[in-house]
Amino acid sequence: MGIIIFLFSYFGTWLDENHPSPKVYYNTIFVMLGVGLALYNVIRQVNDINKTK
Repeated sequence: MGIIIFLFSYFGTWLDENHPSPKVYYNTIFVMLGVGLALYNVIRQVNDINKTK
């Protein structure tokens, strides 16, 4: 979970540095996408664990 969020944050920071925009903050967008993807992954894994029991 942490790795996914870190990678999305790193990519967003890289985009902010290399493609500056006064209205769009890539880091914030990608961190939120990373958190959403990580939570989806955790929920999916927990559901798979509960199905096997």
